[in-house]
Amino acid sequence: MPSEAELTRMFVASRGTVREALRLLTSQHLVVTTRGVTGGSFVSTPSASSVAENLGGSLGLLVNAENLTVGNLLEGRLILEPVAAGLAAERSDRDALETLRATAASTGDLAPARGFTVHWDFHAALVSATGNPLLTLMCRPINEVLSGRLHRDRVAREQWHEVDADHITILRAVEDGDAAAAERLTREHLIRLRHLYEQVEASTPRQGE
Repeated sequence: MPSEAELTRMFVASRGTVREALRLLTSQHLVVTTRGVTGGSFVSTPSASSVAENLGGSLGLLVNAENLTVGNLLEGRLILEPVAAGLAAERSDRDALETLRATAASTGDLAPARGFTVHWDFHAALVSATGNPLLTLMCRPINEVLSGRLHRDRVAREQWHEVDADHITILRAVEDGDAAAAERLTREHLIRLRHLYEQVEASTPRQGE
């Protein structure tokens, strides 16, 4: 990209404005700035992961502002993820299956934070196994926001064992290449998870209470 001085002349803007614009572009992983003799600002190719991260932050703000509800997010997830599971059963390669197997672990006895990470890793790996970066882009922001709304320590350990069991059955369907079963099992699993969210939401004190 042109230097800061050149950008200020091109856009008839102050150097402070140009620096702020570059800072925002950098925070969105659209520009990389380096120092030194060979340094400068360079346009970067955005990845599905970095775009999803930015979208997740925006979705979180909308939920907190009550323009978007947890129910809306769960509904979107229920539309997207079962279809992704079916595609994963049809398309997943050896590496994708290995990643998925590594996340289908028993988490009931793990520390809450660690167990929660493993659960979300399973869902991320399941969508990634489709080989479709657009599905990752669509699903990851929703799941990142939802992960902040479900407090693992407020859910009985037995229920987490049931979640683990669901993951194993979904994994088996994907391994067998059974797209219909993978889609059905994932939908049933997400419906059960929805009840967990409703349970936690109902037990969460509202602001001012």
